[in-house]
Amino acid sequence: MDIPKHIAIIMDGNGRWAKKRYLPRIAGHVRGVKRVKEIIEHSSNLGIEILTLWAFGRDNWKRPQEEVSFLMGLLAQQLDKEFKKLHNKNIFVRFIGDRTRLDANIVERISKIENLTHRNTGLKLNICLDYSGTYDIIQAVNRILAKNKYDSITEEAFEKYLLTYPDVYPDLLIRTSGETRLSNFMLWQSAYSECYFTEKLWPDFTKKELDKAVEWFLTRERRFGMISEQLVSGI
Repeated sequence: MDIPKHIAIIMDGNGRWAKKRYLPRIAGHVRGVKRVKEIIEHSSNLGIEILTLWAFGRDNWKRPQEEVSFLMGLLAQQLDKEFKKLHNKNIFVRFIGDRTRLDANIVERISKIENLTHRNTGLKLNICLDYSGTYDIIQAVNRILAKNKYDSITEEAFEKYLLTYPDVYPDLLIRTSGETRLSNFMLWQSAYSECYFTEKLWPDFTKKELDKAVEWFLTRERRFGMISEQLVSGI
């Protein structure tokens, strides 16, 4: 089996990483950003076609205001400092999620980065920002209703309204920090993804850990809606 074309990652554990070291939560986020850079570069070197990172979920707005403000400030800083470097590496950057709750200056920066990189032909990097799987599905439904309220729709037609379109769905979904749930991430798109859960906290998820996940993926026998052998034998 070939390496995954599309890897999606739930980057979890920054706060716990900091707590274990008796540091403020924001220290974990700073360290996590450094890990993001490493994983992006390594994914590109591996030949991964699409990398989707969940940077900020819709529920994250419920965190303490000080932490949310820091995260938004950190994002703005990275948009100014790092994303032009990605352009120089031929990486196509796209932001996925609801932009209506973001500060205007962040939205402006996001648009500039997307316009700058949209013709790049290397790794496609999706940054999920103010995103959730249910939000993605609901916004797709609303767009369909706005266009046509009465005709039935197929799965193939529906997926064209998802925020991730036209990307192929993730072959491999990774979650760090030991949690073994999707937590409302890419619910439609991950229906047949291979899910890899690791105890490593995100700041400790090195490129060697990514290699382990890819090696694990290569051992999988992928099945897409196949009837189980046990069921067939009982018919």
